[in-house]
Amino acid sequence: MEKFFDIVLVTVPPLIVFATAYLTIKSFLKKEFRLRQFDLKSKTFQDIVPIRLQAYERLTLFLERISPNNLIFRVRQPDMSAKEMQIALVASIRAEYEHNMSQQIYVSREAWDSICLVKDELIKIINLIGASLPPNASSLDYSKAILEHFMESESLLPNQRAMDILKAEVQRIYL
Repeated sequence: MEKFFDIVLVTVPPLIVFATAYLTIKSFLKKEFRLRQFDLKSKTFQDIVPIRLQAYERLTLFLERISPNNLIFRVRQPDMSAKEMQIALVASIRAEYEHNMSQQIYVSREAWDSICLVKDELIKIINLIGASLPPNASSLDYSKAILEHFMESESLLPNQRAMDILKAEVQRIYL
């Protein structure tokens, strides 16, 4: 029995030291792992923030470029018919949209859906106004009809609603 106590006295202290060392090292490694994960996330966040902000900037520019007054000013040619201008306006909106499609991976679903809604709504309005004009209407008549439509509208331009969503999202995330 005495040998048993001697064996216990000889083995228990090293086991306690081993268990203490094991738990200390395990705790240290766990903290070190969390610290490295945090550093990696922080570095990733630092790398992605400028890219995401650039996406918001590009989408804001897209909304500005397809706003009716900017779009008409950029696309209209003096010798165009209303039908030619309608086709050019729709083509310009679609080209701008396709150029910025990749930005959807950097913005929220709500923001991207608002961008798509603006594009679709503007194309619909442009086509409806084009269909309401006589076949011999000029691009000037067509331009006036589009601008009058938006001036008579009491609500915000579709572009402005989407722009407000983008601004709110940037402020919520980054400021």
